[in-house]
Amino acid sequence: MEYNVTNISPVKKQVDIEVPSEEVHAALAATTAMYRNDVDIKGFRKGKVPSSVIESKFKKQIYSEATNELINLHINQIISELKVNPLSGIEVDAQQMVRGQDFNYSISFEVAPQFELPEYEGLTIEEEDVEINPDEVKMVIERIRNNLAELVPVDEMRNPRDGETVVIDFQAFKDGKPVEGVKVDNFQMTLGEGNALASFEELVRKLTPGQTDESEITLPEDFLNKELAGKNVMMMITLHSIKEKKLPDIDDELAQKAGGFETVEQLKEVIEKSYIGSRKQLNKGSAQKKVLDELKGKVQFDLPQSLVQGRIEQKISELRNKTEAKGKSFESLGKTREELEEMFKAEAEDLVKSQLFLLAVADKEELTVEPHELDDYLQNLARSSGQEFEKLKSFYEENNLMFALKDTILADKAMERIYEKAEVKIIPPAKTSDSAREQQDQA
Repeated sequence: MEYNVTNISPVKKQVDIEVPSEEVHAALAATTAMYRNDVDIKGFRKGKVPSSVIESKFKKQIYSEATNELINLHINQIISELKVNPLSGIEVDAQQMVRGQDFNYSISFEVAPQFELPEYEGLTIEEEDVEINPDEVKMVIERIRNNLAELVPVDEMRNPRDGETVVIDFQAFKDGKPVEGVKVDNFQMTLGEGNALASFEELVRKLTPGQTDESEITLPEDFLNKELAGKNVMMMITLHSIKEKKLPDIDDELAQKAGGFETVEQLKEVIEKSYIGSRKQLNKGSAQKKVLDELKGKVQFDLPQSLVQGRIEQKISELRNKTEAKGKSFESLGKTREELEEMFKAEAEDLVKSQLFLLAVADKEELTVEPHELDDYLQNLARSSGQEFEKLKSFYEENNLMFALKDTILADKAMERIYEKAEVKIIPPAKTSDSAREQQDQA
C-alpha cells in the first residue's frame, strides 16, 4: 500500500491510497478463510469447503467485509504514521475491491489548525468581588416559603383569584365531537402565572366550585397538534375546588423543614455561603471569558467546518427541546433550516475558536486527562440530569463522544492554567440592575 497526502486547506487533509492487486488478493483470501472455518455447507466437512465455493456462495458479504477491514487497517496505519489527530469522522471515498485489480481510494479528515500562541502567562485579570445583597437573601427565603407553603381549600363559595390553585376537569370539542388528546381530569393549576391561555384562565375565573361552563377558545398557532393549531375549539371546564397558599412563618420550624437547620440564622448563613460560592464562580467565569476573548483576538486561523457544524446542530437541538418543552411546535418559530444555521453560525464559530485555542494551550502545557476524570465528569452529569451513570457512559462510548468529552476537560484545564499563571486583581462589583441580576441568576 502506498499513499499520498494533499492539504486541501490548513485544517483539512486528503489521503489518496493505492493498493496493489496482490494485497487485494490477500485480503479477500483472509476473509474467505474465516468464512470457510465458520460455515456449514451440505456435502462438505466443516473447514474443508473449497474457497471457490465459499466465495461463490458468500461473495457479497466477503467482498464487503474484506474491503472495510482493509480500509480500517490502512486508516490506523496512516493516522499513526502521520501523527495526526482527526477532529471529526474520517470520510471514505471508495468502491468495493475487485479481484485481480489494483484498489484505489481516498480518505479525508479535518485536523486542528497550527498557529503561534500569544503570551498567556503573567496576565492581569480583573475579577469582580462578591457583595451580598440582603434583598437577594430575602428572595431566597421567600422562595423557600413558597416551596413549603400548604395548599388550603377555600370554603367560601366564590370565583378563584390569581395566585390561587384550582382543580379542574377540561375537555375540548370540535364540531360537537371530543378532541383526542385535549382532555384532563383533576388537573391542578395556579392562576395568573401565564402557564395557560388567557382565554382558558378567564373561563376558569368565572366558575365557582361544582360549576361547569364552556366557551369557544382559539388554540395558539404554535400548538403541538398541528391540525388544531390556530383553530377554534369549544372548551368545557368543570371547577372542583379552589386552594390558596398558606405561607409558613419565618421561624426555626421553617429552617428545620428547609434542610434540618436548628435556627433561621443558620439557614441564612448557609444561604449567604452558597450565594458567595456561586457568585464567585460566576465572576471567575466572566473574568476568564474576558481574558480568553482578548487572547483569541490576537490570533487568526481557519476553523474546521465539521466542528462548527457540530456546534450549530447542538444549538438547534437545544432550541428545539426548549420550544417543545413549552408545549409549542418547533415549526411555529417560522424559521427555515438555513435561517437557523445562519442564526447560530457566529456563536458556533466563536465556541470552536475558543476550544481550539485552549486545546493548543493544553498541548503546550502537556496537560492530560486520566480515565477517572472522564468518569467523574459523567458521574456529575448523571446526577444533575437524573440519569444512570453506566447507561450515560455507554451512550458516550457507543456514539464516539468520549474524545469530545476529553477535549472539553482539556480545554477547562487549559483555562484554569491560564488563570493560575495570571495576576488576579479583585475589583469592586459593578452595579447590576434588578432585571440583569435576575437574568444572571437564571443563567
